[in-house]
Amino acid sequence: MNAPNIRNFSIIAHIDHGKSTLADRLLELTGAVEKRKMREQFLDQMELERERGITIKMQPVRMLWHPQSQISKIKSQKDLEIASSEYILNLIDTPGHIDFSYEVSRALKAVEGAILLVDATQGPEAQTLSNLELAREQELAIIPVVNKIDLPSAAPEEVALQIEQLLGIKKEEIIFISAKTGEGVERVLESVVKNIPAPSYEYKDRFRALVFDFDYSDHQGIILYVRIMDGSVERGDKLLLSQVKETFSAKDVGFFTPLRKECGRLAAGEIGYIVTNIKKPSIAVIGDSVVAAENPLPPLSGYQPPKPVIWASIYPLSSDDFDELKNALARLRLSDSSLVCEEETNVALGRGFRCGFLGMLHLEIITERIKREFNLEIIAASPTVNYKVQLNDGSEKIIYSPSSFPNEGEIKRLYELWSEVKIIIPSEMLGSVMRVLHSHEAIVESTSSFGGSRIVVNAVMPLRELMRNFFDELKSATSGYASMDYKILGFREASPKEVLRLDILVAGEEVPAFSRITSRERIEREGREAVERLKELLPRALFPIKIQARAMGRIIASETIPALKKNVTGHLYGGDRTRKMKLWEKQKKGKKKLQKFGRVEIPQEVFIKMVRQK
Repeated sequence: MNAPNIRNFSIIAHIDHGKSTLADRLLELTGAVEKRKMREQFLDQMELERERGITIKMQPVRMLWHPQSQISKIKSQKDLEIASSEYILNLIDTPGHIDFSYEVSRALKAVEGAILLVDATQGPEAQTLSNLELAREQELAIIPVVNKIDLPSAAPEEVALQIEQLLGIKKEEIIFISAKTGEGVERVLESVVKNIPAPSYEYKDRFRALVFDFDYSDHQGIILYVRIMDGSVERGDKLLLSQVKETFSAKDVGFFTPLRKECGRLAAGEIGYIVTNIKKPSIAVIGDSVVAAENPLPPLSGYQPPKPVIWASIYPLSSDDFDELKNALARLRLSDSSLVCEEETNVALGRGFRCGFLGMLHLEIITERIKREFNLEIIAASPTVNYKVQLNDGSEKIIYSPSSFPNEGEIKRLYELWSEVKIIIPSEMLGSVMRVLHSHEAIVESTSSFGGSRIVVNAVMPLRELMRNFFDELKSATSGYASMDYKILGFREASPKEVLRLDILVAGEEVPAFSRITSRERIEREGREAVERLKELLPRALFPIKIQARAMGRIIASETIPALKKNVTGHLYGGDRTRKMKLWEKQKKGKKKLQKFGRVEIPQEVFIKMVRQK
């Protein structure tokens, strides 16, 4: 059984290929948003999304479309039926950046088709291929669309050839548009109706829905974003969250315009929301199933939980703001289920949280949202990746923090995370890219031609190297023409002699907040840079302060901050020099005593500057 007049779809694309602009044109064509209310990037609701020009959070929206005379050519009875019907089009707008691919995968499981949008000036890029692979895994119908054909630098014919090779289709199946001017966008809607199958369902009278996202309101509690898989749901129905075994009454149901709009009932195939009135935010789980409380259907397969790629510690600038930071992270987790947080304490920085992120942009976005949405000043430590170690006594443990990384002599086996990297570049830039890959310990597995003038480079590399400014260096080496996608391969064995911990000592005492994990090749350079930076930042004391970098059981770099000079004889005038010499000797002994027993108090602003400059 199916719902013949419903089409559920997403738009997938590499970042900056015009996905949000196409969504704007679809909203205009279908009249989903009044013209006076229309603005650019309408589905990007966050200020941060609009400011950066990227989509961070998936956003569902319902559109009504009555083709009538808009069907360009009526060639068959099917075309005639389409032209005389009204359709519910449910679009789930998704991010384009690799760090938010978990959002994309969740959206694709709730739809039957996807528009594959490709920039006519760029061609298919790395993230395009990655998102296409996600769509194929879900066996979705793919509608290929070439955008930005109005630009002088556009090469639609060349890009179409690349898409033909990529999808194994004919050029006639590709739609050419300009989302900016609206040219050809009607054909996209026609293709959505013609080529994306109507949603099917197994049970007509028994309810079951997939939770693909959720929100939280202080007044309404948890608000579930659902795709209705079977049956229907109405306001007041008694429902059950399968995974957490929580029963509730549906306080309201509705759909997205993209603002929430009550409708009282949702049926199989539709996408909408259910207000639960559950005031326990932590109980909501992405991928859970909502079923009828009486005679419930088995739960759906749901989603694999996301695995953090990098870890970073976040502390409030003022220790008094710890509770506010805790609340802020809890609220952010409601809208971003891929964020992982655990409480921790640092001797220097106080109480904070060790947080897991899907990548560097994800980390950057979360920290920026904390500052903007919750008005909190925070310290975000330099990101690290996980390591797995087997110690000499046979025990194993996962290392999240550099300060807890064992010494070289304590490790029997060491395992670090590796990543698979796909890079698409102009062929003449291959040499520059190879140099960047070599400097980041990458192993190039293959290179292949892609669309004539471009090359696809497939390589594997340690995740720690990928996170060490690799993308910035790649963009710099290729003048911005490279596109990159990556995925985590898992742990591989590494040599304990090649991956080492670097410690920083101040006045002979190790400072855990400054520890880091790096490769043997760079450890001396990084140690030297760290002690030189700390020498600039630390205030002088009445005794010399020695700053050292230690690795491999020895000191690899050292600097000394000279003692403050205090004129202890300045108050003397004339007289015998012997009295001055006694005072100088007394001062010398005092400085030796201070150097031996005195402690160096490192100001918090020094920790902040050291953390932020990495």
